[in-house]
Amino acid sequence: MSDWRPKLIASDMDGTLLHWDETVSAATVAELERWRAADVPFVLATGRPPRWMRGIREVLGWGTAVCCNGAVLLDLERFEVLDEDLLSPEILRGVTAELRAQQPETWFAVEYGLEFRHEPVYRPRWDVDAPGVEVATLEEMVQAPVAKLLARHERLDRDEFVAVVGAVVGDRATVTHSSSDALAEISAAGVTKASGLAKIAARHGVGPEDVVVFGDMPNDIAAFEWVRDGGGRAVAMAHAHPDLLAVATDVTGTNDDDGVADFLRSL
Repeated sequence: MSDWRPKLIASDMDGTLLHWDETVSAATVAELERWRAADVPFVLATGRPPRWMRGIREVLGWGTAVCCNGAVLLDLERFEVLDEDLLSPEILRGVTAELRAQQPETWFAVEYGLEFRHEPVYRPRWDVDAPGVEVATLEEMVQAPVAKLLARHERLDRDEFVAVVGAVVGDRATVTHSSSDALAEISAAGVTKASGLAKIAARHGVGPEDVVVFGDMPNDIAAFEWVRDGGGRAVAMAHAHPDLLAVATDVTGTNDDDGVADFLRSL
C-alpha cells in the first residue's frame, strides 16, 4: 500500500487531533490544508456534541463532523445539522429505570445536540456553567428523543461499570466509552462513529477502502473495523487504548507529537 492515498480523511478529536491542552498545532492545520487543496474531504468523528464544536470550527472551519458518536452529522462551515439518529423516549425510560434498579448510584445526563441536561447529583466534568447546560429530573429528561444518554457512576471501576451498562442495555441501544471515568455513552441501536462516517463517505461517493481514520479510544472501534474490513487504513495513536490497537492497521505518534499530521505526510 506504499502508493495508497485516501479519498477521505477522518479523525477523532480528543487524544487524537487535539493536543492534551485542546489546541491544534500549526503543522497539523497546514497538513490538513494541503489535503483540502487536493479536494480530499475531512471529517471529524467525535463523541463531542455539536455545542462543543465551536472552538475547533475557529481553527478548521470546513468539512463535516460526526458528533455524539455518530448520532448527529454537522456541517462545520454552516454549523448546520445535516442528519440525526436519536434515542427514543421509550428506550430512554426503559434503560434508565433498569440501570437505576441494578445500580442505584447511577446518575444520568442527556445530550440534545446544542443543549445538555443532567440530574442534580450527576457531576459534569466540563461545561458546568456553560449556556444550554441545565439541571433536570430524570423524568423530565426522558420525555423527548435525545442524541446521547450518559450514565455515570462515581465509585465503580470504569470497565466494570461499562460492562454492567452494556449487559442491561443489550441490543436496545449502542454502548461505548471514551473517558477515564466510569462514564458510559449510550446511542440509538446501530449508531456509532462508523454509521455516521459511512453516511458522510457515501455523500462523497467514497467507500471504506479509500478512507483513513485516526483515533485513540474504544468509541473509535466501530469506525476502525468499518475502514479496516473495507480495505482502508485505521490508524491508532501510540497511546491508544489496547482494544483499539487490536483492530488498527497502523500506529502513529501521540497527539502531542502530531501523529495525525506525520502519518498523512507519509502518504
